[in-house]
Amino acid sequence: MSLAVASLLMAAPSLAHAATLGITVTNIPDATGTIRIAVCTKHEFLSPMCAYHEVVPSHPGQVHVSIQDIPSGIYAVQVFQDRNDNEKLDKNFFGIPQEPLGFSRNPAMHFGPPGFADSAFSLSNQNSEISLALKTK
Repeated sequence: MSLAVASLLMAAPSLAHAATLGITVTNIPDATGTIRIAVCTKHEFLSPMCAYHEVVPSHPGQVHVSIQDIPSGIYAVQVFQDRNDNEKLDKNFFGIPQEPLGFSRNPAMHFGPPGFADSAFSLSNQNSEISLALKTK
């Protein structure tokens, strides 16, 4: 068996258990900057290094993205409007976010960011759609 065929056969099972996740982000206040969307495992949650991510131009109202080939598992989506395109969520001296942000399942954020369990959802090998709203200061 050739190396190319063996590689394809080894990759096939992982692709069979992957899905496309459609994400609609609502409550975008304006067209400033970009919308940064990340699909994160528990280990990656609240970090800037999630394996599945997308960046799209801001658009007042809402944007929609589709992220493909995400394996089945438990994930949370974190999103923010990077108003100055510096690729990070800006915070004030007290650590309070200064840019609109949101999480899957739209959890309350009274005293800091939500926990993973508050935002987590199960993604199977079926294509799925979620919607979340940005919250401002």
